Amino acid sequence: MKASQTLIDAIKKFEGCSLIAYKCPAGVLTIGYGHTKDVKPGDKITKYQAEQFLREDLAPAEAIASKTKRVIVSQGRFDAVVDFIYNCGAANWNSSTLKKYIEQGQETWKIQEQFLRWVNAKGVKQGGLVSRRIWEAARFND
Repeated sequence: MKASQTLIDAIKKFEGCSLIAYKCPAGVLTIGYGHTKDVKPGDKITKYQAEQFLREDLAPAEAIASKTKRVIVSQGRFDAVVDFIYNCGAANWNSSTLKKYIEQGQETWKIQEQFLRWVNAKGVKQGGLVSRRIWEAARFND
């Protein structure tokens, strides 16, 4: 399964697009639609490169989500998990209660609550992360 256009559009909305490197609220150098690999201060890219980075950056999250037990029952659930992994990272995903609940087949509302626990950057609640987690929780139910 691959990320849907619905997810790609949502990521673009949540991340915004910066063609010049900047530090995100977590203090990580970022460019494009949330691309962080090998970004250096002063880096500049084109809109086309931002699109390419997004597609490339989604591939590892798609592969991880594909290996998760019970997640691939709908495009919505797959998209929600891919977005979470893309945004929070594989290490956080692998150690999360969210993953554990999905693999255990917990009730959907319990899983949706777990998305909403991941709204802080450096210990500070971020409005953008709240909106993103609400989207993921709703998409998980699609």
